[in-house]
Amino acid sequence: MTAFPTVRVAAIQATPVILDGAASIEKARLLVGEAADEGARLAVLPECFVPLYPSNIWARGASGFGGWDELWERLWIESVDLGGPQLDPLVEVCRERELFCVLGINERESARPGTLYNTIVYIGPTGLLGRHRKLMPTQHERLFHGIGAGDDLDVVADVAGARVGGLICWENRMPLARYAVYRGGPQIWVAPTADDSDGWLASVRHIAIESGAFVVSVPQYIPASAFPKHFPVEIPPDKPVFGNGGAAVIDPAWGDVIGGPLYGEEGIVLADCDLRRSLHAKRWFDSVGHYSRSDVFGVPDVAALGEPVE
Repeated sequence: MTAFPTVRVAAIQATPVILDGAASIEKARLLVGEAADEGARLAVLPECFVPLYPSNIWARGASGFGGWDELWERLWIESVDLGGPQLDPLVEVCRERELFCVLGINERESARPGTLYNTIVYIGPTGLLGRHRKLMPTQHERLFHGIGAGDDLDVVADVAGARVGGLICWENRMPLARYAVYRGGPQIWVAPTADDSDGWLASVRHIAIESGAFVVSVPQYIPASAFPKHFPVEIPPDKPVFGNGGAAVIDPAWGDVIGGPLYGEEGIVLADCDLRRSLHAKRWFDSVGHYSRSDVFGVPDVAALGEPVE
């Protein structure tokens, strides 16, 4: 293997099987396999893919004390306990196909039933490589998700010869959170999200330039038809789509979009990431290296880097 290989990535824009954790994981398994068929070594799925992202469009009513217990209970039951076997199908497909995936989940702790976390997990041929809990749920998300402790910002996985790290949705807007991950030297940045706006695409293009890493941005595509007939709370009847997608892969040199964006449907966006591009970009601008000026800003020196998760 060369020092700077080319890694094919897949941004998998898919709709979960709403409020069915096992079926959502099975769908993810099949899609990751399809990405492997296309030569992908890293596949990334959206935020809270298992079993549902609580969209502000329909979930803001959870601020009331009554009427949401059934949804909360079903969401908790169908979420993922990292101490259990729920992710085994994804581990198996990664083992069989020699690939890696990043998946957004609602994470529960069965030993202490209660709080859920908005989490991304890194999975590879050897099993679960690491997890990151969202630091600050956005607005209405705080009605569903706890606040991450921030003790997992150093999760940078060794994936097919690349260093891979990232953040979830709007925590990508947090400069100090980004810097904390940048210190791990990611060459590929993963950004599962629920944001389908033009502003989000502008943000991830900037992150590619700032980090010197390829960005794999994976929003959700959730049509109204995906909601089961007996969904526990009312869904606005005049909304055909609750997440229009926009999956894209961004180049680190000038922030060019080299894959996607894909809107209005499920699909897999593929791109080849030549890691020399990351090296070349950081010759010009290395935000935690020669361009950091940590002596002025009082941030920790990058020399304290840890080893990648394997």
